[in-house]
Amino acid sequence: MFTKKQLYKLIIPLIIEQLLAVAVGMSDTMMVSYAGEAAMSGVSLVDTLNILLINVFAALATGGAVVASQFLGHKDEKEACKSGSQLLLTTGAISIIVMLISIIGNYSILHMIYGDINPEIMKNARIYFYITAMSFPFIAIYNSCAALCRAMGNSKVSMKVSLLMNLINITGNAILIYGFRMSAEGVAIPTLISRLVASIVMLFVISNKKHVIHIDNIFKLGFDWKMIKRILRIGIPSGLENSMFQTGKILVQGLIASFGLTAISANAVAGNLANFQSITGSSIGLAMITVIGQCVGANNFEEAKNYTKKLMKATYTAMFFLNIGFILLATPMLQIYNLSSETLNVAYKLVVYHAVCGIIFWPLSFTLPNALRAANDVKFTMLTSILSMWLWRITFSYILGRYMGLGVYGVWFAMTLDWVFRGACFVWRFLSGKWKHQAFAD
Repeated sequence: MFTKKQLYKLIIPLIIEQLLAVAVGMSDTMMVSYAGEAAMSGVSLVDTLNILLINVFAALATGGAVVASQFLGHKDEKEACKSGSQLLLTTGAISIIVMLISIIGNYSILHMIYGDINPEIMKNARIYFYITAMSFPFIAIYNSCAALCRAMGNSKVSMKVSLLMNLINITGNAILIYGFRMSAEGVAIPTLISRLVASIVMLFVISNKKHVIHIDNIFKLGFDWKMIKRILRIGIPSGLENSMFQTGKILVQGLIASFGLTAISANAVAGNLANFQSITGSSIGLAMITVIGQCVGANNFEEAKNYTKKLMKATYTAMFFLNIGFILLATPMLQIYNLSSETLNVAYKLVVYHAVCGIIFWPLSFTLPNALRAANDVKFTMLTSILSMWLWRITFSYILGRYMGLGVYGVWFAMTLDWVFRGACFVWRFLSGKWKHQAFAD
C-alpha cells in the first residue's frame, strides 16, 4: 500500500517537525537559564504539567487520525472528512474547559502538586502557568489539524507550520529575555503567540477543499455524537494512558524537587536533551498511525504486520546513530546551558545513561504500541502503560531515589525498568496477533 518513497515522504518531515517541536522546549529552558536557575526550574516544573494537559489533546488527535486513516484505507473520504470536523469540535471544546480550570486554579494546582517549593521558583512557575494556559485551545487545534494532515500522508504541511511556530517562539524569547530582561514571562508570551499563529494557519490549510480530508465550513459544524464516540473510543484510552504517564512523571518530579535545586536543574536540562534523543522513534511512531491505520482500514493485516516490522527496524537504526552522536557530543551540548559545575556533572551522567538505554529499550516501549493503537487495540496499551508506570517508574523512584539514597539517578533507573516491562508486554501482544481482533469494524 505504501512505496519506500511514500514512507520517506511521510517520515522525514515528521522527524524535522518533531525536532522543531522539541527545540521549542529546549530553547525555552536554555534561554530562561540566563534569568537564573530559579526561573529555569519554575518553567521546567510547569512544562511537565503542561505536557500532561496537552497530551490529552494529542491523544484525541491520535484518535481522530486513526479513525480518519481507517476511513481512507476503506475508501470512504466523506466519513474521513466528517471525522476531521468532529475531531476539531471535540478538542476545541475540551481545551477551552482545561484552559479555564488551569487559569482559575493556578496556585492551588501548583501547590497541590509541588508543595512548599522555593518561593522564587513558585513565583516563576505561576507566571509561566498563567500565560501558557491561555495557549491550550490553540495547541489543541494545531495538533488536531496536524494529525489529520498526517492521516492523509501529508506531513510537509505541519512541518512547515512547526518551523514558523519555532521562529516566532525563539525570536520572541530572544527579544523578551535578552532585550527586556524578562524572566518566566519572557518564554511564556512567545509560546502563546506562536501557538495562536500556528492554529490559524492550520485551520486555513484544513479548510482547503483540494485536500482529501477537509472541513467545508468550520462555523457551521454540528456535533455528530456517533462519530465523536468512535474518536473517543480510541482517544479516551490513549488520553488516560498519556495522562497517567504524565501524572506519574509529575509525582516523580515532585520527588526530584525534594532533592534540591541541583537535581531539579540537572533533571530539566537532561530531560530536554532526552527529548531530542527519541525524536526519530517518536516520528516513526506517528507515521505508524497513518500506515498501519490505512492497512487495517483496508483489512490487510499481513501488510500491517510487515510494515510494523520494517518501521521498527528503521527506528532501531535511526535511534542507534542519533544516540551515539549524543554520547559523543554530550559535554559541548550541556555547556550551552548556564549551569553550575555540580549541575553540569549530574546532567552529563543522565544524558549518557538515557542515550544508552534509549537505543536498546525505547523503540519497543513507545514506537511499537502505535501499531497496536492504529488497529484500535488501545485498551491493552492503556492498561499495560498505566500498570507499568505505577508499578515500576513511580514505586521504584521512591524506593531507589529516596529510601536507597540514589537521588535523581534512582529516578532515572526506575524509568528504565518501566521501559523494559512495557516493551516486553507490547512485543508479546504484537507477536500473539490478538491486536487484529480489535481492528476496524463498519
